Amino acid sequence: MALLSAYSNPAMKVSALINAGDIVRVKKGLYVFGERYRNHPYSRELLANLIYGPSMVSSEYMLAHYGLIPEAVRALTSTTFKRPKTFKTPLGVFIYNRVPLGCYPLGLRRVEFEGGAFLAASPERALADKILSDTGNILNNRREAERYLFEDLRLDEDGFFKMDAALLLECARLARSRKIRFCGALLRKRGGNP
Repeated sequence: MALLSAYSNPAMKVSALINAGDIVRVKKGLYVFGERYRNHPYSRELLANLIYGPSMVSSEYMLAHYGLIPEAVRALTSTTFKRPKTFKTPLGVFIYNRVPLGCYPLGLRRVEFEGGAFLAASPERALADKILSDTGNILNNRREAERYLFEDLRLDEDGFFKMDAALLLECARLARSRKIRFCGALLRKRGGNP
């Protein structure tokens, strides 16, 4: 709006720019350039941080990013300590799952890309967030955790066993999650970094 302050009705100018395809409205107050004026691709991951925050890109999206699950992920999944929300935008679906406030900063990292950076979860944290958000699975022991990880999620076993067991177990402690704890115990028993 500051850039359009010379217009008598800046809101009307924004509407005209949207209708012409010169800008794309991601959500109220957040826009990206349309194809004609875009100099470089926008980052959906950075947009995820901006749409609803504080948040970090996590769960299925980051598991796919790290090559730990075989499926392509269409929706961009993030974690926040605020209320869970879903935004359906012209640039895709952005899903935000809630974690306890104390757990939020654990495993947070800054991922650099050409032109900027976004906040994302480490592999251990992305897995913990996926387990937390998956309310349909109840895990009661390491055997069930193993089935869930390698059959249901189809998690890459080599990638899993290279994870940091201590970080996954700390996620379990802070989130007070038995499901994550069983997965962390499996990792520790079978060779994850102690």
